[in-house]
Amino acid sequence: MSDLAPSPAIALTPSAAARVAAIAGKQGKPPILRLSVEGGGCSGFQYRFGLSDAVAADDLAVETDGVTLVVDDMSLDLVRGGTVDFVDNLGGQAFKVDNPNATAGCGCGTSFSV
Repeated sequence: MSDLAPSPAIALTPSAAARVAAIAGKQGKPPILRLSVEGGGCSGFQYRFGLSDAVAADDLAVETDGVTLVVDDMSLDLVRGGTVDFVDNLGGQAFKVDNPNATAGCGCGTSFSV
């Protein structure tokens, strides 16, 4: 029997959690980040991020440092095992998804294919 805990369906890094908390605080909203996947973009699917007022009954919710990441069932199938991070570098600031299911992506980092 293994002592390893099962890995979460999706994770939110502390960096991303801190950024969501800051944005939500400025806007007077709860610290809930919604990740969804929509058809479109240059590679077939694209990520959408936004603050959410509540967790829906069919959402998967994971918490990091008091911030909740929510993903609907259909989107979760496309990002399962992934990690949502916030990067701040010379190229700019952005939420980024490290998606193990993506077989290709584009230069903008918001579009992918499976």
